Amino acid sequence: MAMDMIWRMVAIGPADHLRPALERLENQDPSPVLGCSLFEEDGPETVRFDVLFAEQPRLDEFLEALGIDEAQCEIAFGPLPEEDWVRLSLEGLKPVEAGRFVVYGAHDRESVPPGKTGIEIEAGPAFGTGHHGTTKGCLIACDRLADSQSPKRVLDLGCGTGVLAIAAALVWPQAEIVATDIDPEAIEETVVNVKKNKVEARIESFVADGFDDERLSDPYDLIFANILAGPLQQLAAELAQRLTPGGVAVLSGLLEHQIDAVEAAYRGAGLTPAGQELIDGWAILTVKAESRATA
Repeated sequence: MAMDMIWRMVAIGPADHLRPALERLENQDPSPVLGCSLFEEDGPETVRFDVLFAEQPRLDEFLEALGIDEAQCEIAFGPLPEEDWVRLSLEGLKPVEAGRFVVYGAHDRESVPPGKTGIEIEAGPAFGTGHHGTTKGCLIACDRLADSQSPKRVLDLGCGTGVLAIAAALVWPQAEIVATDIDPEAIEETVVNVKKNKVEARIESFVADGFDDERLSDPYDLIFANILAGPLQQLAAELAQRLTPGGVAVLSGLLEHQIDAVEAAYRGAGLTPAGQELIDGWAILTVKAESRATA
């Protein structure tokens, strides 16, 4: 996707200062930006926060809204005229390994190690290149579940680029996969990515707000919900109703201090915590529905 003028802000500074800024930005609805990413910079204590805008923002107001202190960060800001910002963003993205999976861009297509399951995802406005701790953590959870689960129906709720749906299609070739997102642009990217990974015949993708779509009424054996802590809590009861007996859900998009509140919501909905990952300050929770008692 090429655009006439894209504006870019890069902030390099302490991780404990910029990670909360990323969370504040992701909680803004509608989002004021085209895309954002956060990567380690010379170790886990320092990060690079990269933000792309479709038009020139009031930078001082933007920084203030996110709680970014210019005294603590090195900030660069300027236009990227007549450039393909997706290509530019990919130049700095290296392949990400998460268990058996390697998520890569087209420029790294030849670098997937033998024995790994490659997933080709292009950076774009939708969330989910594998570089964010939540997506990476969900892929690690998928890798772990691949050895113990054989789901017939899988839902990727809030699919972003479709990376988790694609991962599920690659490790469970007999499963029926559904990918949904509230953002039509995310679904457009998912459609492109599932074709790149040659799993388009196995994945149905469409726009949906949570479970508010009759096509989501049937139960699932495995649900990925990589969204945010607030929506996760709000959807707890509906998600529990959509799990088959013994079904599993992988929940992410929450920070470490939000674990207790999210777990409480899912316990209240009748699900049992079954695992936890912490990656870059983000939590990935696995919860399970009770199996039916056998006679």
